Amino acid sequence: MESTRRERVGWYFYGWADHAFYTTVTAVVIAPYLTGIAKVAAGCTASSDDKCSDGYLHPLGLKIAAGSFYPYLVTLAVILSVVTLPVVGAIADRSTHKRKLLGVFAGIGVLATFGFFFVTGDRYLLGGALFILATMGLSAGAVVYNSFLPQLAAPEKRDMVSSIGWSLGYIGGGLHLALCLAAFTVFGISGTSTRWVMVSAGVWWGLFTVVSLVRLRDRPPIEVAELGGNRLTAGFRQLGHTLRDLRKYPLTLFFLGAYLIYNDGIQTVISQASLYATEELGLQTGTLATTILVIQFVAFGGALSLGRLAKRIGAWKTVLLSLILWIGVVLTAFWLPAHNPAAFMLLGAALGLVLGGSQALSRSLFSQLIPRGKEGEYFGFYALADKGMSWLGPLVFGLTYQSTHSYRAGIVMLLIFFVVGFCALLAVPMRRAIVASGNVPPRVL
Repeated sequence: MESTRRERVGWYFYGWADHAFYTTVTAVVIAPYLTGIAKVAAGCTASSDDKCSDGYLHPLGLKIAAGSFYPYLVTLAVILSVVTLPVVGAIADRSTHKRKLLGVFAGIGVLATFGFFFVTGDRYLLGGALFILATMGLSAGAVVYNSFLPQLAAPEKRDMVSSIGWSLGYIGGGLHLALCLAAFTVFGISGTSTRWVMVSAGVWWGLFTVVSLVRLRDRPPIEVAELGGNRLTAGFRQLGHTLRDLRKYPLTLFFLGAYLIYNDGIQTVISQASLYATEELGLQTGTLATTILVIQFVAFGGALSLGRLAKRIGAWKTVLLSLILWIGVVLTAFWLPAHNPAAFMLLGAALGLVLGGSQALSRSLFSQLIPRGKEGEYFGFYALADKGMSWLGPLVFGLTYQSTHSYRAGIVMLLIFFVVGFCALLAVPMRRAIVASGNVPPRVL
């Protein structure tokens, strides 16, 4: 069944919808807001900075520094995603009602986002539970959303369709953030306005998901391997099947290991930047929102620039160069002076320059290391590795803060991921790896 332009536009709109949560909630407001709630629960007050730096929470009998609460939440959410995403993928592959699945998972995320309005005072456990629920709904919805792609576009058109969806997601997220920034300007930045901004992200996510659900169509599932068992166990069986098959291609596995290391650093910088900016650098939420908005649009130019550079010197060398730039970004963040919005915005522009290109070119490199006929299976594992394995960086960040009470120490610890990832990627014999997977290497690597 061929797709129509109407249906593809409906698919694009889900990227437009859920990026409001990525851009506004995850990247800007949730980290400082939940950290503030955690500090109140730990006995902090606005006039007791010293006490705040030493405040502890005791959920389930565990001793947790209030400033480490959000990084630990991110770690827990990612670990739970590792457990659930294979099951979600198996159900989506075999389902004839993908629209309902998309609506259910998006609905879970939207309702959890609405619940942030009630996270006030010292309700840090409520905020943490809602954040985990919203993040898992977001991730599960993304799995179902991505599973539509092979049914909407033939292989020769898939890159274009995927790119349009990706770009509209950034535009939608950026537009929502711009509207929220305008709201902060008019009404001021407060706990109440921050909660309404988070609710507005849920409204945006929900409304534009309806557009997707109306325009998309259910189709018979694409033929998948019969792995036995029910749908709940098939996802884990498929993951084990892919892992066993990867052992036949050790150089592909070697590249994936290098990617896991440096991507963990990238994802940690993205998820913890707002916490570092507000808690360590003393910047206001409005400054942070403006910087994230700059990153959204600079990332487009950065991806295009690194893509053109890759045509000249090769994608492998360009990714290595981008990792050197990432090391420079982290070092600059460590030395960045507090209460200096201009310096932070310039650093954000530099981050945007390498963000899009390093991730896009890593994906294209991996595509050359996949045996023919196994693209969907391997890219499914790649997606799980991309979003579901990035838990170690936030954990290191949180543990470092708990030990030192310094986010600067936490940010400098992330250098390990970029340095080790760079060395691991440098050690991958790319040309031999591409040949070993049965593909023809490009002229320039």
